[in-house]
Amino acid sequence: MAGATGTKTSSGSTSSTTTGRRLVIVESPKKARMIAGFLGSGYVVESSFGHIRDLPKGADEIPAKYKGLPWARLGVNIDDHFDPLYVVPADKKAQIRKLKDLLKDADELYLATDEDREGEAIAWHLLDELKPKVPVRRMVFHEITPKAIQDAVSSARDINEALVDAQEARRILDRLYGYEVSPVLWKKVMPKLSAGRVQSVAIRMVVDRERERIAFRSASYWDLDATLDAGEGRTPRQFPSRLVSVDSRRVAQGRDFAATGELKSGTTVHLNEETATALAAALRDSQFTVRAIESKPYTRKPYAPFRTTTLQQEAGRKLGMSASQTMQIAQRLYENGNITYMRTDSVTLSDTAITAARAQVRELYGASYLPDKPRVYTSKVKNAQEAHEAIRPAGEVFQTPAQTGLTGAEYRLYELVWMRTIASQMKDAEGRSVSIKIDARASTGENCEFTSSGRVITFHGFLKAYVEGADDPSAETDDRETQLPNVAEGDVLPAIEVLASGHETKPPARYTEATLIRELEEREIGRPSTYASIIGTIQARGYIYKKGTALVPAWLAFAVVRLLEEHFTRLVDYAFTAGMEDILDEVAAGHLQREGVLGRFYFGDDGVEGLHSMVNDLGEIDAREMSTFPVGPPDSGIVVRVGRYGPYVEGSEEARANVPEDLPPDELTVDKALELLSQPSGVEHDLGTTPDTGLKVVAKAGRFGPYVTEVLPEDAPKSAKPRTGSLLKSMSLDTITLDDALKLLSLPRVVGKDPESGEEITAQNGRYGPYLKKGTDSRSLQSEDQMFDITLDEALKIYSEPKQRGRRAAAPPLKELGEDPESGKPVVVKEGRFGPYVTDGETNATLRKDDSVESISLLRAAELLADKRARGPVKKTAKKSPAKKTTAAKKTAAKKTTAKKSAAKKTTKAAAKKS
Repeated sequence: MAGATGTKTSSGSTSSTTTGRRLVIVESPKKARMIAGFLGSGYVVESSFGHIRDLPKGADEIPAKYKGLPWARLGVNIDDHFDPLYVVPADKKAQIRKLKDLLKDADELYLATDEDREGEAIAWHLLDELKPKVPVRRMVFHEITPKAIQDAVSSARDINEALVDAQEARRILDRLYGYEVSPVLWKKVMPKLSAGRVQSVAIRMVVDRERERIAFRSASYWDLDATLDAGEGRTPRQFPSRLVSVDSRRVAQGRDFAATGELKSGTTVHLNEETATALAAALRDSQFTVRAIESKPYTRKPYAPFRTTTLQQEAGRKLGMSASQTMQIAQRLYENGNITYMRTDSVTLSDTAITAARAQVRELYGASYLPDKPRVYTSKVKNAQEAHEAIRPAGEVFQTPAQTGLTGAEYRLYELVWMRTIASQMKDAEGRSVSIKIDARASTGENCEFTSSGRVITFHGFLKAYVEGADDPSAETDDRETQLPNVAEGDVLPAIEVLASGHETKPPARYTEATLIRELEEREIGRPSTYASIIGTIQARGYIYKKGTALVPAWLAFAVVRLLEEHFTRLVDYAFTAGMEDILDEVAAGHLQREGVLGRFYFGDDGVEGLHSMVNDLGEIDAREMSTFPVGPPDSGIVVRVGRYGPYVEGSEEARANVPEDLPPDELTVDKALELLSQPSGVEHDLGTTPDTGLKVVAKAGRFGPYVTEVLPEDAPKSAKPRTGSLLKSMSLDTITLDDALKLLSLPRVVGKDPESGEEITAQNGRYGPYLKKGTDSRSLQSEDQMFDITLDEALKIYSEPKQRGRRAAAPPLKELGEDPESGKPVVVKEGRFGPYVTDGETNATLRKDDSVESISLLRAAELLADKRARGPVKKTAKKSPAKKTTAAKKTAAKKTTAKKSAAKKTTKAAAKKS
């Protein structure tokens, strides 16, 4: 980068033999504390609190001299080498000033940000912003241990300008895509929507899967299972066998049917209930004769050590963690010095790590589990990025999970990494696979072939340490054994029973976080290190929601994807998006120039349309058509539309009804739509009046389902609010009575007071079912009836028992910010009852009017938390006046610090591109 080069030139050289005071800058306070302990008194280690500058997030961040320029809203000068305009957010100003002050007393600067492209770019931004006049070194490491840090100091290098260029190109590409395409979505679908270069493609993948489910037609098929008797003295004596062919024609299974419900081939035998039942009856008295036995060796090699995506997938399968939770915990483990760097495409282990793993295998499992030679793994990921080692336990000697002192989620994730690493250096699992083919002739003349399959593991090898999970719960794991009896060819085996069983073909499974990550990686779309944030973003913005672990697209996602497919086809094409990663890799390798890549993307080249013309030559877009989708066949006359307040169905007579938010698109059938239309939105069912107030009570369908409510008189004060209550699962708008409604309006019902604490206990109906509430402690009830008849003694008994976890997983944080400098705990942004707030797990602070989830930074969050701690807990007995902000805080909030790239950088960069 030109800015980096200029700084190096001004200091004379980036190498130095200085032995004075050295300033080391890392991203997080926790990382700074760990490294400071390893470097000693000659070093000052300080945190940058992540990124110190970025493209402007809004008009208020654009410096006055650039406002009004046609490119200013983009933050990228598209007419001048795609030169980006970087600004320092107001909440980073104090930290930049602190770093500059520390730099005044330093003889040498070490930039020790993460070793990937993003870390390289942060290092360059620090260099360009601080403009040091002392030698500058780039210090990289993939684990935080004393030896790794000392080695990093002794092998410090220059900033890799090609890596910075690649990261900068990615950032500008994403900005151009988002800022040019999103306004089209605002106008034609819904305000405040966002488009993203990889994000939109991920949404399309989830929508495409749901389209497949909507188009899917189930097929029924039957098969036969026989239980055979191997005879006395054989183990097991009874064993199962399945029908595979009738008269040499294979029996159709689920895989033989197309998504339309039709057989793919006419060569298979399709058994229905009648034919399967008749054949089972005709085989019950038949002789089952062993025709052939095939036995062959079974070998299973160990799995490679974890890389980012496989860790996310396996943590989801085994530990129930989301991708973002996995990365958040892995970040803490890395900064604690427990594991190596967690954003990596590599499965390679260093010689030190292999030695440590092999030593632990020998110690824990014995020499018989250790292969003669170390196992070496190579990455199958195309263009694996710069972090050159797999995720593994840190150090030259691995700690067992028990030795780490970790607890909870950190312990479980470390254990997963440790087991996988150890297993990767163990011997293969060995055994034998056996297949027995058995013939039987039915009394009705059909020649039937049955098959039994088994597997016995004679040496478990690496399976002693680790067994990988499966995305399909019905799939067999690698350590599953099925023993068959020792029979011989020609043996006649009596049938104990022959049963016919029916099956239905199933639609393709929805993506989970784990399977979506796997699919993105297999298609080479985006960077594995960004998958967790992408999945979090598309959920937070309402495009996707979870049903259990499945990712379900909202109808809003259908509308957005349709518009993008029809008018920005190339931008959501899977191959184009994957190809862009190859191009960015070429930039990182120094084979392509950043400006040329951006120019082709934005302005087009060689007959390929660029983003600029796509946006400016759109033509007419029928917004209503983009958001309208037929329900069932075209002649049903029913459509679902995406409206400002959510999706709704519309019938042939323009009757409308809201679509429940938790109803997946593939479950919106014609019958379901007719059911919803029978309870149209806005139509009130008059139930009578309340005995105590005389107010009219009505039942109606709402956005979140059917409910009852009081109707207030027209002259009621604005502060008056009617009582409302959602219908229970056992109720419907057609059958609900006034008595039912009055019971619902009585909620929440006061059960009584806790004699020990004096707190009131209430029974309530919530979005996830009936529950008890005492202060902030909620407990689920087993049935809806309990809300109306549970006694105080019964409620106290429930509260006396340990709280059950796992009924509903806690909502993932909206944003992860880093570690609070005061408490040392991780700070996240969460959605609360009264809006978004920041928390470190102990102190909560609501975001202020000028704060937003997108723009909140760690420094700003730390300021809010410190302010909340200073004010102390809120007193409920008296209304507290708002605390006054200090003058310094006001100044920080009001002022925006900007940094335009230096003229030297711009000139040098332009010259470099021309040469």
